[in-house]
Order: sequence, then structure tokens, then C-alpha cells
Amino acid sequence: MNASEAPAPLFHFRGARLGHGRETVFPALDLTIRRGETVALLGPSGSGKSTLLAALRRQRETLCAWCPQEQALVPMLSVFHNIYMGGLHRFGTWRNLRALVHPTTAQRDSVAAVAESLGLAEKLFTSVDRLSGGQAQRTALGRALFTERPVLLADEPVSNLDEHQGLALLRDTLRRHDSAVVAMHDRALALACFERVIGLRHGETVLDAPSASLTLADLDSLYLP
Repeated sequence: MNASEAPAPLFHFRGARLGHGRETVFPALDLTIRRGETVALLGPSGSGKSTLLAALRRQRETLCAWCPQEQALVPMLSVFHNIYMGGLHRFGTWRNLRALVHPTTAQRDSVAAVAESLGLAEKLFTSVDRLSGGQAQRTALGRALFTERPVLLADEPVSNLDEHQGLALLRDTLRRHDSAVVAMHDRALALACFERVIGLRHGETVLDAPSASLTLADLDSLYLP
């Protein structure tokens, strides 16, 4: 594939300063992510993964399904209502208010289908504050899925799940999106599920390669002191 045939850039930074207020995390970031790519962001805590995800979202917010690490669920509302919130932008105010008080059969069925795919069918009308950590994490992912946007941006979306459940859920989630950028620490999952790995340290891109060309040892080096 020559340059003229390459997919269009989805996200692009050239010499970009990224940070929080006066705190600079990336002093001069150069990065392009193209449509159709699945990208794992790896690096130790504080390396800039969450900062980069937030900046990606600002570039293309209307295209992005968002699953933040802190989850931002409403604890007193049910799994149903928290997942449904991902679709608020797709429906009118009256329909959204009705769903809060008395959802229709179609509304219940559409959210239930997402919940079932996440192993949450029996918890659909359980309040989030009564869930385990793994169930809450899957609810947050369900909210992102119900957004029905083509690009997934997620920060540690399966970190509370065991390796087999995490692998199956991550693969299914990636199949539902055209493109994805996911921050994580699990190196084995990064190699198994993503086409490209970007490694960050101290606000710099120190690794950017196809996952097929990498080994676990290559990724472990990101976490050495």
C-alpha cells in the first residue's frame, strides 16, 4: 500500500503539548493513528496514557465511545440506566426521561442485549453500588458499547477481570468498533488483541510497532526502572 492508498488519519499530533493546566505531560508529541487501527497504549503509571486518551477524545469526540478508568457510573442507578446513558445522545429528551421512570420493552431489550453480552443479564436492574468491581467495570464498558460510535477509547477496561474473561470480552468489544485505542498494563492482552502497540515513558513515545513484531520481553522493558 502506497501513501495515497493509506487510510486517512483519525488522530494526529505534531509537536503537540499535552498536559493538565500548567503541568506538561507531553512536551512535543508527534503521533498519527489511522482509521481502522487497533492500538494498545502501554507504559507505567504516570507515563501519560490517560492524558493521551483524553486528548484523542477531544479531537474526535462525536466519533468516540468513551470508557474512562474511573468509570464515572451513577451508583444509585441500575445497570440498565447506567448502560442506557451511553445512548442519551441518540434519543430525544422525552424518550430519555421515560426510560428513567418506565422504560419501554424495546428500550429494555436493547440494553439487555448489551448486558447479556457482558455477562450482566441477571444484574440488569441491580443498582451499581451493589456490584462487584468486575461487574461495575463491565457496566462502564456496556455504556461505551451502547454509545454505538465507531471509535473506542478505553482506559483499563478489563483490568478487574480474569485473563480468560478479559481476553474474550476485549476481543468482542474490538469487533464492534472500526478503530480503537486502549490503555492497559496487560502485555499479553496487548499482543493478543491489538495490531499496534505504543509504549510511553515520562511523556515520550519510546515504542511504536506492529504487535506481530514484538515479544513480551520487548513490552516488559517499558516497565523497568
